[in-house]
Amino acid sequence: MKVVPYLNFDGDCKEAFQFYQKVLGGEIVAMFTHAETPAVDHVSAEWKDKIMHARLVAGDLVLMGSDSPPEYFEEPKGLRVSLHVDEPAEADRVFHALSEGANVLMPIQETFWALRFAMLTDRFGTPWMINCEKAA
Repeated sequence: MKVVPYLNFDGDCKEAFQFYQKVLGGEIVAMFTHAETPAVDHVSAEWKDKIMHARLVAGDLVLMGSDSPPEYFEEPKGLRVSLHVDEPAEADRVFHALSEGANVLMPIQETFWALRFAMLTDRFGTPWMINCEKAA
């Protein structure tokens, strides 16, 4: 069994996934608009270019997402995408990249359990935790 975060966006899914690919690496293995699906006749003209489904794969990391119709969009509450990295320098790099235009709740720092830990909500509204644990 595998848990895969599915992120909903307020119309900027394509931009977000291109940004995540730049920051996290990997490959966007799927990204299609409503116009590219059988649902094309069931969406308004302004919605046809919005993303119906996207999937980014970077090693063991898989993120999926889509643009959520305005009447259904809700900002994420009560959860975070927890990104675990092996090296402090990589944690710092990812934090600084994701924090561009973000709301930083806890800057990257050492904690009692981690060499590096941070919490932020990025400019696309995705809440993240970045964790680089100390050796057991």
